[in-house]
Formats: sequence, structure tokens, C-alpha cells
Amino acid sequence: MSARMVPPLAADALERAGKRDAVEQVILVDQNDRAQGTSGKLDVHRDGQLHRAFSILVFNAQGDLLLQRRARSKYHFALRWSNTCCGHPRPDELTPMAASRRLKEEFGIRAPLTERTQLIYRAEDRDSGLIEHEYLHIFHGVHTGDPKPDPSEIGAWRWMAVPAIRRALRLHPDWFTPWFHLLIGKLLVD
Repeated sequence: MSARMVPPLAADALERAGKRDAVEQVILVDQNDRAQGTSGKLDVHRDGQLHRAFSILVFNAQGDLLLQRRARSKYHFALRWSNTCCGHPRPDELTPMAASRRLKEEFGIRAPLTERTQLIYRAEDRDSGLIEHEYLHIFHGVHTGDPKPDPSEIGAWRWMAVPAIRRALRLHPDWFTPWFHLLIGKLLVD
């Protein structure tokens, strides 16, 4: 199946999404995921501070993974293909609850999620100058219908078989987010 494009948002809706990002707070953590305080989401990505985050991989009944191409308006790693959904728990929000909330906000999906593992990674976006330094909780889920993506987050989406994903990562590594390479390498086997 080829990618399905998501119509872009109007300028005023994109401005609202940008303002939301500007005020959102994330949880700073140490190397053991113990909370160390909070900070603004954009500040944390400018400074490269370690913070709590999650990534979600949603599969269909055939075992294909739901991928998204990040919207052009994303503050970092725009237009790159990645896993189904990513996000940050809000202060005083449990990570599994945050993952479910974000999956619904970003892709219009409600699916039971199971945490599979955790990892720490750091990656710099050369285009924006922003840095991802995250203690990442990784969740899996299954969904059988088509998603309803938020155009402020997602520019295109598709279901893709894991062997085809591995080939694409080898042939076109720059098409994908750095954390997606880690997720596929660590979690998925053909």
C-alpha cells in the first residue's frame, strides 16, 4: 500500500499547534528515569536535557506496522518517516496513560498498549539544531481500522511490513527519524 497524504492545516490552526508546543512541560529525569523536575518542551530540546518520553508501535492483524511521516510543521525531524506515535508524559501523568492519550490525539486510535522495553538515546536534528535526549518507554499495540491523523502532527501515513521497513532503512536511512532506526534494530525481527 502506498502512503496516504494528510491535507495540511490552515495557517491559524498551525499557529495554535505551535503555541501548544511552546507552553508544554516535560519531565526531566536521571539515567534511571527518576524525575528531577520539569521544563518546557522546546527548552529541553534546545538544551539536550534528558527527559521522559515514549514511542508507540501499532501493528495490524497481518503484522504490518503503522508508520507516519512527520508533518512539515513539526519543530524537529520534520518530513521524516517514523513509528506510529511519540510523545511526552505531562508532569504528574503516568507514562502508560500519556501514551494512550497521545495515540488518540495524534492518530485518532484507541488501542490497548503494552510497554515492551526502555532505552536512552540522543540525536541531533541538523536542520533545526534541536536535540532529542530521551529516556524512552516503548509500547506496542494492535489496531485493525484506518487511523484519523492530526494534520498538525502527521503529513502522511501507511501500513508497512517489517522486512520492507528494514530494506527501506538500509537503502534510505535519512528518510527516517534516528529513534526509529533504534526501535527497529532493538525490537523487531523479520
